[in-house]
Amino acid sequence: MTWGQPQNVTALRCLLCKTPYPHGEMYTCPRCGLNGILDVEYNYDKVATALSRRRPAHRAANIWRYLDLLPVSPDVPLPHLDVGWTPVYNVPRMADVIGVRRLLLKDDGRNPTSSFKDRASAIGVMKANEFHRRAVACASTGNAASSLAGLSAAVGLKSYIFVPERAPEPKVAQLLIFGATVFRVHGSYEDAFELCRQACETFGWYNRNSGVNPFLVEGKKTAGLEIAEQCRQAMPDWVVVSVGDGCTIGGIGKGLWEMHRLGMIARVPRLLGVQAAGARPIVDAFLSGGELVPTRPETVADSIAVGTPRNWRRAIAQVRASNGEMIAVEDHEILEAMRVTARLGGVFGEPAGVAGVAGLQKAVKQGTIGREDSALVVITGNGLKDIQAARSAAGHELNIEPRFDAVKDALAGMKDKDSALS
Repeated sequence: MTWGQPQNVTALRCLLCKTPYPHGEMYTCPRCGLNGILDVEYNYDKVATALSRRRPAHRAANIWRYLDLLPVSPDVPLPHLDVGWTPVYNVPRMADVIGVRRLLLKDDGRNPTSSFKDRASAIGVMKANEFHRRAVACASTGNAASSLAGLSAAVGLKSYIFVPERAPEPKVAQLLIFGATVFRVHGSYEDAFELCRQACETFGWYNRNSGVNPFLVEGKKTAGLEIAEQCRQAMPDWVVVSVGDGCTIGGIGKGLWEMHRLGMIARVPRLLGVQAAGARPIVDAFLSGGELVPTRPETVADSIAVGTPRNWRRAIAQVRASNGEMIAVEDHEILEAMRVTARLGGVFGEPAGVAGVAGLQKAVKQGTIGREDSALVVITGNGLKDIQAARSAAGHELNIEPRFDAVKDALAGMKDKDSALS
């Protein structure tokens, strides 16, 4: 069967040399190699006309409400899983503690496989079907992998996953339960990425890696499209995003820009990109204004532990275009953000998922973000993804004998401890 072309895509353009290419199964620019990341361009006049015909209330409550702004054929069947249109919560107690006028949390841990990466994988499996591939692969520290395994299972594709040795067990368990073939690589994420690339070229698998696949960022941008629509009446001053490979903040920035281009919002919020101090090559390139220098990542936030990010140019370009900033946070600040987000915001995020909260808190202390500013933080993954880190952040339970006196003694001990610390 031959599928039709995406309706509004006009070109794939290299971000480095600016060469345009027609829509097709491409990864990076043939002229620039792996550094030539491609960007999908659209006919925004046609998009605006199409959107004006359909009232928001009549559109799906998932990412497919933005089909006119996505590079997918209208003929390919959509996955049945609901991806996107995740909730935005106003958390005033958390805002008071962090020190901003208003704080919103967008909980992307509510996606089908409990992470933001479902947005990209939904597009990935659609394109794999469109290009008549029966298998799809990716390299991942966990979330992209589990999202691909889940979405592949939903549409009947075989998935092959390459994970670095440090990938948390709950994420590996997700891969296996969805039926993925999992290669645990005794090496780094970069090692897994290279093996995946070679395997895709050799075996004809569709490459879902968002560091090279131009269509995956389009899935990630749906979070930016949603933020614009959900916050249209009171747009935050800042949108805060954790950063690993650079695709997520690059995509969210593009989505916000597109909604501004289409006249849906009056202004684009400033972006704050947050990396872990043990994996901060994009922050360093942003601050220096020079080329990216690869690093060896070491952080509790495994989902953003990327030492050689492929999409760093896109990330920096979007941050600069928004007049935004980038910042790095220590692991202990990330663990503290897990506690703050859960106890004051009611949202349980994994370390990478709450790194944005840690970055916001640090940016306020440093004066980068003012106390009269408002902010929205994207929580990119559920805390159950990394139970070991959650246990480190949460503290310890009270072990008691089955006697009520033991309950009273334990509570008294807690009061004594609190008094000693006060």
